[in-house]
Amino acid sequence: MNGDIIKGIKKNVFVLGLVSFFTDISSEMLYPIIPIFLTTVLAAPMSIVGIIEGIAESTASILKVVSGWLSDKSGKRKPYVIYGYSLSTVSKPLLAFASTWHFVLIARFLDRFGKGLRTSARDALIADSTEAQYRGRAFGFHRSLDTVGAVIGPLIALLLLYLLDGKYPLIFLIAFIPALISVVLLFLFVSEKTGEKKDGLQLKLSDFSREFKIFLMITVIFAIGNSSNAFLILRAKNIFENFGGVPSIVTSTFGSIGVIAVVVLTYVVYNITYSLASMPAGILSDKIGRRNVMVGGFLIFAIVYLGFALANAGYLVWLLFAVYGFYMAMTEGVSKAFVVDMVPQDKRGTAIGLYYTATGLLALVSSIIAGFLWDYMGASAPFLFGSAAAFVAAMMMVTLLPKHNNIS
Repeated sequence: MNGDIIKGIKKNVFVLGLVSFFTDISSEMLYPIIPIFLTTVLAAPMSIVGIIEGIAESTASILKVVSGWLSDKSGKRKPYVIYGYSLSTVSKPLLAFASTWHFVLIARFLDRFGKGLRTSARDALIADSTEAQYRGRAFGFHRSLDTVGAVIGPLIALLLLYLLDGKYPLIFLIAFIPALISVVLLFLFVSEKTGEKKDGLQLKLSDFSREFKIFLMITVIFAIGNSSNAFLILRAKNIFENFGGVPSIVTSTFGSIGVIAVVVLTYVVYNITYSLASMPAGILSDKIGRRNVMVGGFLIFAIVYLGFALANAGYLVWLLFAVYGFYMAMTEGVSKAFVVDMVPQDKRGTAIGLYYTATGLLALVSSIIAGFLWDYMGASAPFLFGSAAAFVAAMMMVTLLPKHNNIS
Protein backbone atom coordinates (compact mmCIF):
# COMPACT_ATOMS: atom_id res chain seq x y z
CA MET A 1 0.00 0.00 0.00
CA ASN A 2 1.19 3.52 -0.75
CA GLY A 3 3.24 4.99 2.07
CA ASP A 4 4.05 1.66 3.73
CA ILE A 5 7.67 0.87 4.65
CA ILE A 6 6.57 -2.74 5.12
CA LYS A 7 3.05 -4.00 4.42
CA GLY A 8 0.83 -2.35 7.04
CA ILE A 9 3.79 -0.48 8.63
CA LYS A 10 3.91 3.28 8.03
CA LYS A 11 6.97 5.52 8.44
CA ASN A 12 5.96 6.73 11.91
CA VAL A 13 5.53 3.17 13.16
CA PHE A 14 8.87 2.16 11.67
CA VAL A 15 10.75 5.09 13.24
CA LEU A 16 9.00 4.65 16.59
CA GLY A 17 10.16 1.04 16.45
CA LEU A 18 13.74 2.24 16.00
CA VAL A 19 13.30 4.70 18.87
CA SER A 20 12.17 1.88 21.13
CA PHE A 21 15.02 -0.30 19.80
CA PHE A 22 17.69 2.15 20.98
CA THR A 23 15.84 2.97 24.19
CA ASP A 24 15.60 -0.69 25.09
CA ILE A 25 19.28 -1.24 24.38
CA SER A 26 19.89 1.41 27.02
CA SER A 27 17.23 0.26 29.49
CA GLU A 28 17.97 -3.45 29.17
CA MET A 29 21.69 -2.87 29.64
CA LEU A 30 20.66 -1.86 33.13
CA TYR A 31 17.47 -3.75 33.99
CA PRO A 32 18.92 -7.25 34.57
CA ILE A 33 21.88 -5.94 36.57
CA ILE A 34 20.11 -3.33 38.74
CA PRO A 35 18.47 -5.91 41.08
CA ILE A 36 21.81 -7.72 41.36
CA PHE A 37 23.58 -4.39 41.98
CA LEU A 38 21.00 -3.58 44.66
CA THR A 39 21.27 -6.89 46.50
CA THR A 40 24.99 -7.61 46.16
CA VAL A 41 26.71 -4.20 46.04
CA LEU A 42 24.27 -2.06 48.04
CA ALA A 43 23.07 -4.96 50.27
CA ALA A 44 19.36 -4.09 49.87
CA PRO A 45 16.85 -6.75 51.08
CA MET A 46 14.29 -8.27 48.72
CA SER A 47 11.50 -6.18 50.24
CA ILE A 48 13.37 -3.00 49.20
CA VAL A 49 13.76 -4.36 45.67
CA GLY A 50 10.00 -4.87 45.60
CA ILE A 51 9.31 -1.37 46.90
CA ILE A 52 11.68 0.27 44.38
CA GLU A 53 10.24 -1.63 41.42
CA GLY A 54 6.68 -1.14 42.61
CA ILE A 55 7.09 2.63 43.05
CA ALA A 56 8.87 2.92 39.71
CA GLU A 57 6.26 1.02 37.72
CA SER A 58 3.30 2.59 39.53
CA THR A 59 4.68 6.06 38.80
CA ALA A 60 4.78 5.21 35.12
CA SER A 61 1.28 3.80 35.19
CA ILE A 62 -0.33 6.75 36.96
CA LEU A 63 1.16 9.14 34.44
CA LYS A 64 0.10 7.04 31.45
CA VAL A 65 -3.57 7.82 31.88
CA VAL A 66 -2.88 11.54 32.42
CA SER A 67 -0.58 11.87 29.41
CA GLY A 68 -2.90 9.78 27.24
CA TRP A 69 -5.86 11.96 28.16
CA LEU A 70 -3.85 15.16 27.59
CA SER A 71 -2.73 13.93 24.17
CA ASP A 72 -6.39 13.28 23.24
CA LYS A 73 -7.47 16.63 24.66
CA SER A 74 -4.73 18.66 22.95
CA GLY A 75 -4.80 16.74 19.67
CA LYS A 76 -1.01 16.35 19.93
CA ARG A 77 0.95 13.16 20.61
CA LYS A 78 4.57 13.95 19.66
CA PRO A 79 5.43 16.47 22.43
CA TYR A 80 4.57 13.95 25.16
CA VAL A 81 6.59 11.28 23.37
CA ILE A 82 9.66 13.53 23.11
CA TYR A 83 9.51 14.81 26.69
CA GLY A 84 9.06 11.29 28.03
CA TYR A 85 11.96 9.75 26.16
CA SER A 86 14.17 12.73 27.02
CA LEU A 87 13.50 12.43 30.75
CA SER A 88 14.24 8.70 30.73
CA THR A 89 17.49 9.41 28.87
CA VAL A 90 18.63 11.93 31.47
CA SER A 91 17.90 9.48 34.30
CA LYS A 92 20.37 6.85 33.08
CA PRO A 93 23.66 8.44 34.24
CA LEU A 94 22.22 9.12 37.72
CA LEU A 95 22.64 5.46 38.65
CA ALA A 96 26.41 5.89 38.37
CA PHE A 97 26.34 7.94 41.58
CA ALA A 98 24.33 5.44 43.64
CA SER A 99 25.95 4.72 47.00
CA THR A 100 22.74 3.55 48.71
CA TRP A 101 19.48 2.10 47.43
CA HIS A 102 17.83 5.53 47.77
CA PHE A 103 19.79 6.78 44.73
CA VAL A 104 18.53 3.82 42.71
CA LEU A 105 14.96 4.63 43.74
CA ILE A 106 15.33 8.23 42.51
CA ALA A 107 16.85 7.16 39.19
CA ARG A 108 14.20 4.49 38.60
CA PHE A 109 11.47 6.98 39.54
CA LEU A 110 12.70 9.52 36.95
CA ASP A 111 13.10 6.84 34.29
CA ARG A 112 9.58 5.54 34.81
CA PHE A 113 8.20 9.09 35.04
CA GLY A 114 9.49 9.53 31.49
CA LYS A 115 7.98 6.22 30.44
CA GLY A 116 4.63 7.22 31.89
CA LEU A 117 4.73 10.53 30.04
CA ARG A 118 5.45 9.01 26.63
CA THR A 119 3.86 5.57 26.40
CA SER A 120 0.14 6.22 25.93
CA ALA A 121 0.76 9.07 23.47
CA ARG A 122 3.25 6.92 21.53
CA ASP A 123 0.85 3.97 21.31
CA ALA A 124 -1.98 6.27 20.26
CA LEU A 125 0.32 7.71 17.57
CA ILE A 126 1.02 4.16 16.34
CA ALA A 127 -2.74 3.51 16.19
CA ASP A 128 -3.36 6.87 14.46
CA SER A 129 -0.76 5.94 11.84
CA THR A 130 -2.16 2.46 11.12
CA GLU A 131 -5.27 1.14 9.37
CA ALA A 132 -7.60 -1.00 11.46
CA GLN A 133 -6.86 -4.32 9.74
CA TYR A 134 -3.14 -3.96 10.47
CA ARG A 135 -3.23 -2.88 14.13
CA GLY A 136 -2.01 -6.18 15.53
CA ARG A 137 0.75 -6.26 12.93
CA ALA A 138 1.84 -2.67 13.72
CA PHE A 139 1.91 -3.13 17.49
CA GLY A 140 3.63 -6.49 17.04
CA PHE A 141 6.25 -4.91 14.76
CA HIS A 142 6.90 -2.18 17.32
CA ARG A 143 7.24 -4.70 20.13
CA SER A 144 9.54 -6.82 17.98
CA LEU A 145 12.02 -3.98 17.33
CA ASP A 146 11.72 -2.89 20.94
CA THR A 147 12.63 -6.38 22.08
CA VAL A 148 15.53 -6.79 19.65
CA GLY A 149 16.99 -3.87 21.60
CA ALA A 150 16.23 -5.81 24.77
CA VAL A 151 18.29 -8.70 23.40
CA ILE A 152 21.27 -6.53 22.48
CA GLY A 153 21.24 -4.47 25.70
CA PRO A 154 21.94 -7.30 28.17
CA LEU A 155 24.61 -8.72 25.84
CA ILE A 156 26.37 -5.36 25.85
CA ALA A 157 26.03 -5.27 29.65
CA LEU A 158 27.51 -8.75 29.87
CA LEU A 159 30.45 -7.74 27.68
CA LEU A 160 31.01 -4.61 29.77
CA LEU A 161 30.82 -6.59 33.02
CA TYR A 162 33.62 -8.75 31.64
CA LEU A 163 35.75 -5.95 30.20
CA LEU A 164 35.25 -3.56 33.11
CA ASP A 165 35.52 -6.21 35.84
CA GLY A 166 32.11 -5.45 37.35
CA LYS A 167 32.43 -1.65 37.41
CA TYR A 168 28.69 -0.92 37.52
CA PRO A 169 28.88 2.92 37.52
CA LEU A 170 30.73 2.99 34.21
CA ILE A 171 28.15 0.66 32.65
CA PHE A 172 25.40 3.00 33.84
CA LEU A 173 27.14 5.93 32.11
CA ILE A 174 27.63 4.06 28.82
CA ALA A 175 23.89 3.24 28.75
CA PHE A 176 23.22 6.94 28.20
CA ILE A 177 24.50 6.79 24.58
CA PRO A 178 21.81 4.64 22.87
CA ALA A 179 19.11 6.48 24.85
CA LEU A 180 20.33 9.77 23.40
CA ILE A 181 20.19 8.33 19.85
CA SER A 182 16.50 7.50 20.34
CA VAL A 183 15.67 11.11 21.24
CA VAL A 184 17.50 12.39 18.14
CA LEU A 185 15.49 10.01 15.93
CA LEU A 186 12.26 11.29 17.44
CA PHE A 187 13.11 14.93 16.78
CA LEU A 188 14.16 14.34 13.18
CA PHE A 189 11.91 11.67 11.72
CA VAL A 190 8.57 11.33 13.57
CA SER A 191 5.75 13.56 12.34
CA GLU A 192 2.08 13.98 13.11
CA LYS A 193 -0.91 15.91 11.93
CA THR A 194 -2.21 17.92 14.86
CA GLY A 195 -5.71 16.78 15.68
CA GLU A 196 -8.67 18.81 16.83
CA LYS A 197 -8.32 20.32 20.29
CA LYS A 198 -11.05 19.01 22.62
CA ASP A 199 -11.42 21.34 25.59
CA GLY A 200 -14.53 19.53 26.80
CA LEU A 201 -12.98 16.04 26.84
CA GLN A 202 -13.32 14.58 30.34
CA LEU A 203 -11.45 11.73 31.96
CA LYS A 204 -14.30 9.39 32.92
CA LEU A 205 -14.37 5.59 32.92
CA SER A 206 -18.15 5.71 32.47
CA ASP A 207 -17.64 6.97 28.90
CA PHE A 208 -16.25 3.60 27.79
CA SER A 209 -17.96 0.35 26.78
CA ARG A 210 -18.89 -2.54 29.07
CA GLU A 211 -16.41 -4.80 27.26
CA PHE A 212 -13.57 -2.36 27.91
CA LYS A 213 -14.44 -2.17 31.63
CA ILE A 214 -14.55 -5.98 31.88
CA PHE A 215 -11.18 -6.16 30.13
CA LEU A 216 -9.76 -3.69 32.67
CA MET A 217 -11.12 -5.74 35.58
CA ILE A 218 -9.59 -8.96 34.24
CA THR A 219 -6.18 -7.42 33.59
CA VAL A 220 -6.18 -5.92 37.10
CA ILE A 221 -6.71 -9.40 38.57
CA PHE A 222 -3.86 -10.69 36.43
CA ALA A 223 -1.64 -7.78 37.48
CA ILE A 224 -2.02 -8.62 41.19
CA GLY A 225 0.20 -11.64 40.60
CA ASN A 226 2.41 -10.14 37.90
CA SER A 227 5.30 -8.76 39.94
CA SER A 228 8.38 -7.13 38.45
CA ASN A 229 10.65 -9.22 36.23
CA ALA A 230 13.36 -8.35 38.74
CA PHE A 231 12.01 -11.24 40.82
CA LEU A 232 12.41 -13.64 37.89
CA ILE A 233 16.02 -12.52 37.54
CA LEU A 234 16.70 -12.97 41.24
CA ARG A 235 14.90 -16.33 41.28
CA ALA A 236 17.10 -17.47 38.38
CA LYS A 237 20.17 -16.42 40.38
CA ASN A 238 18.79 -18.28 43.40
CA ILE A 239 18.26 -21.49 41.39
CA PHE A 240 21.74 -21.43 39.84
CA GLU A 241 23.35 -20.80 43.23
CA ASN A 242 21.41 -23.58 44.97
CA PHE A 243 21.20 -26.24 42.27
CA GLY A 244 24.13 -25.47 39.97
CA GLY A 245 23.92 -25.56 36.21
CA VAL A 246 26.27 -22.70 35.32
CA PRO A 247 28.18 -23.82 32.19
CA SER A 248 31.91 -24.26 32.80
CA ILE A 249 32.75 -21.95 29.90
CA VAL A 250 30.85 -19.15 31.64
CA THR A 251 32.61 -19.82 34.95
CA SER A 252 36.05 -19.90 33.35
CA THR A 253 35.37 -16.74 31.33
CA PHE A 254 33.64 -14.57 33.96
CA GLY A 255 35.13 -15.99 37.15
CA SER A 256 33.49 -14.57 40.27
CA ILE A 257 30.58 -13.05 38.32
CA GLY A 258 29.84 -16.31 36.48
CA VAL A 259 26.40 -16.71 38.07
CA ILE A 260 25.49 -13.11 37.21
CA ALA A 261 26.66 -13.67 33.63
CA VAL A 262 24.54 -16.79 33.14
CA VAL A 263 21.49 -15.07 34.64
CA VAL A 264 21.90 -12.21 32.14
CA LEU A 265 22.21 -14.77 29.31
CA THR A 266 18.99 -16.52 30.32
CA TYR A 267 17.28 -13.12 30.30
CA VAL A 268 18.61 -12.62 26.76
CA VAL A 269 17.02 -15.93 25.75
CA TYR A 270 13.67 -14.60 27.01
CA ASN A 271 14.05 -11.42 24.96
CA ILE A 272 15.00 -13.37 21.82
CA THR A 273 11.81 -15.42 22.05
CA TYR A 274 9.79 -12.29 22.83
CA SER A 275 11.25 -10.46 19.83
CA LEU A 276 10.80 -13.29 17.33
CA ALA A 277 7.22 -14.04 18.40
CA SER A 278 5.85 -10.48 18.79
CA MET A 279 4.97 -9.69 15.18
CA PRO A 280 3.58 -13.19 14.42
CA ALA A 281 1.45 -12.94 17.59
CA GLY A 282 0.14 -9.54 16.46
CA ILE A 283 -0.68 -10.86 12.99
CA LEU A 284 -2.37 -13.89 14.56
CA SER A 285 -4.52 -11.59 16.70
CA ASP A 286 -5.64 -9.77 13.52
CA LYS A 287 -6.88 -13.14 12.21
CA ILE A 288 -8.26 -15.10 15.17
CA GLY A 289 -9.04 -12.34 17.69
CA ARG A 290 -7.14 -10.51 20.40
CA ARG A 291 -8.93 -12.29 23.24
CA ASN A 292 -7.94 -15.75 22.05
CA VAL A 293 -4.27 -14.83 21.77
CA MET A 294 -4.25 -13.13 25.19
CA VAL A 295 -5.87 -16.13 26.88
CA GLY A 296 -3.05 -18.26 25.52
CA GLY A 297 -0.53 -15.75 26.85
CA PHE A 298 -2.07 -15.76 30.34
CA LEU A 299 -1.99 -19.57 30.46
CA ILE A 300 1.67 -19.60 29.39
CA PHE A 301 2.40 -17.12 32.20
CA ALA A 302 0.67 -19.40 34.72
CA ILE A 303 2.73 -22.40 33.60
CA VAL A 304 6.03 -20.48 33.61
CA TYR A 305 5.48 -19.02 37.08
CA LEU A 306 4.56 -22.45 38.40
CA GLY A 307 7.77 -23.70 36.82
CA PHE A 308 9.86 -21.01 38.54
CA ALA A 309 8.23 -21.93 41.85
CA LEU A 310 9.12 -25.63 41.49
CA ALA A 311 12.39 -25.50 39.50
CA ASN A 312 15.23 -27.53 41.02
CA ALA A 313 17.80 -27.49 38.20
CA GLY A 314 19.65 -24.77 36.32
CA TYR A 315 18.69 -26.01 32.86
CA LEU A 316 15.02 -25.36 33.69
CA VAL A 317 15.75 -21.64 33.99
CA TRP A 318 16.79 -21.50 30.32
CA LEU A 319 13.63 -23.33 29.26
CA LEU A 320 11.32 -21.24 31.44
CA PHE A 321 12.75 -17.91 30.27
CA ALA A 322 12.44 -19.02 26.63
CA VAL A 323 8.76 -19.92 27.11
CA TYR A 324 8.14 -16.73 29.09
CA GLY A 325 8.97 -14.75 25.95
CA PHE A 326 5.89 -16.23 24.27
CA TYR A 327 3.67 -14.89 27.07
CA MET A 328 5.03 -11.37 26.52
CA ALA A 329 4.68 -11.60 22.74
CA MET A 330 1.07 -12.76 23.05
CA THR A 331 -0.04 -10.05 25.47
CA GLU A 332 2.08 -6.88 25.35
CA GLY A 333 1.36 -5.55 21.85
CA VAL A 334 -1.88 -7.49 21.43
CA SER A 335 -3.42 -5.95 24.56
CA LYS A 336 -2.91 -2.43 23.20
CA ALA A 337 -4.45 -3.36 19.85
CA PHE A 338 -7.36 -4.88 21.81
CA VAL A 339 -7.88 -1.64 23.75
CA VAL A 340 -7.87 0.41 20.54
CA ASP A 341 -10.47 -1.97 19.04
CA MET A 342 -12.88 -1.28 21.90
CA VAL A 343 -12.79 2.54 22.03
CA PRO A 344 -13.53 5.54 19.76
CA GLN A 345 -10.63 7.08 17.85
CA ASP A 346 -10.72 10.36 19.78
CA LYS A 347 -10.28 8.53 23.11
CA ARG A 348 -7.46 6.15 22.19
CA GLY A 349 -4.79 7.87 24.27
CA THR A 350 -7.07 8.02 27.30
CA ALA A 351 -8.12 4.36 26.98
CA ILE A 352 -4.56 3.10 26.59
CA GLY A 353 -3.60 5.23 29.59
CA LEU A 354 -6.46 3.81 31.66
CA TYR A 355 -5.36 0.30 30.77
CA TYR A 356 -1.77 1.01 31.76
CA THR A 357 -2.84 2.74 34.96
CA ALA A 358 -5.30 0.06 36.03
CA THR A 359 -2.65 -2.64 35.69
CA GLY A 360 0.31 -0.52 36.72
CA LEU A 361 -1.14 0.68 40.01
CA LEU A 362 -1.16 -2.97 40.96
CA ALA A 363 2.55 -3.16 40.09
CA LEU A 364 3.35 -1.51 43.41
CA VAL A 365 1.05 -3.90 45.27
CA SER A 366 2.17 -7.02 43.40
CA SER A 367 5.89 -6.25 43.74
CA ILE A 368 5.57 -5.48 47.46
CA ILE A 369 3.56 -8.67 47.93
CA ALA A 370 6.20 -10.63 46.02
CA GLY A 371 9.02 -9.16 48.09
CA PHE A 372 7.38 -9.99 51.40
CA LEU A 373 6.27 -13.45 50.22
CA TRP A 374 9.89 -14.18 49.27
CA ASP A 375 11.31 -12.85 52.56
CA TYR A 376 8.79 -14.55 54.85
CA MET A 377 7.50 -17.63 52.97
CA GLY A 378 10.35 -18.56 50.67
CA ALA A 379 11.52 -17.99 47.10
CA SER A 380 8.76 -20.12 45.54
CA ALA A 381 5.84 -18.26 47.13
CA PRO A 382 5.63 -15.20 44.80
CA PHE A 383 5.54 -17.46 41.75
CA LEU A 384 2.81 -19.75 43.08
CA PHE A 385 0.74 -16.66 43.82
CA GLY A 386 1.35 -15.22 40.33
CA SER A 387 0.51 -18.50 38.63
CA ALA A 388 -2.85 -18.72 40.40
CA ALA A 389 -3.77 -15.11 39.55
CA ALA A 390 -2.93 -15.65 35.85
CA PHE A 391 -5.06 -18.81 35.64
CA VAL A 392 -8.05 -17.04 37.20
CA ALA A 393 -7.66 -14.12 34.74
CA ALA A 394 -7.51 -16.49 31.76
CA MET A 395 -10.72 -18.24 32.81
CA MET A 396 -12.49 -14.90 33.33
CA MET A 397 -11.43 -13.70 29.89
CA VAL A 398 -12.86 -16.83 28.28
CA THR A 399 -16.20 -16.55 30.07
CA LEU A 400 -16.77 -12.78 30.22
CA LEU A 401 -15.41 -11.33 26.97
CA PRO A 402 -16.83 -11.84 23.45
CA LYS A 403 -14.98 -14.26 21.20
CA HIS A 404 -14.42 -11.96 18.24
CA ASN A 405 -12.93 -8.49 17.92
CA ASN A 406 -15.07 -5.45 17.19
CA ILE A 407 -12.52 -3.48 15.19
CA SER A 408 -13.36 0.20 14.99
